[in-house]
Amino acid sequence: MTPFKFGRMIAASLFRKPATTAYPVVPREYPEHTRGKVAIEIDDCIFCGMCMRKCPADAIKVDRNAKTWQINPFSCIQCACCVTNCPKKCLHMDKAYTQPAPSKSEEVFHARVPDHPEDRGDREPAG
Repeated sequence: MTPFKFGRMIAASLFRKPATTAYPVVPREYPEHTRGKVAIEIDDCIFCGMCMRKCPADAIKVDRNAKTWQINPFSCIQCACCVTNCPKKCLHMDKAYTQPAPSKSEEVFHARVPDHPEDRGDREPAG
């Protein structure tokens, strides 16, 4: 590299914006269609298991009897197959990514089960 090209490059970089951001101080703004992590509205889920069957990375486990939905975020490849195949549309992709962790862990979501039979609508017939 000749000295004139090098000097021109230095002078140009003095008047440009920095290429990096002050990340911890200024939070990152993700674009609109960013595929971050999978999130669920557990109250809307019917535990059909369609998301588990369509996941190519086998990152999702659904237990219909226990009413639990479980995801391993470190195995998830953010392909959104589970989101597009969910019949109740209770899954969506968050813009934020999974936070780094010292060990791999799974996120488990439990459905709320009503305590009283009258809350479920399972009433015994009168008489």
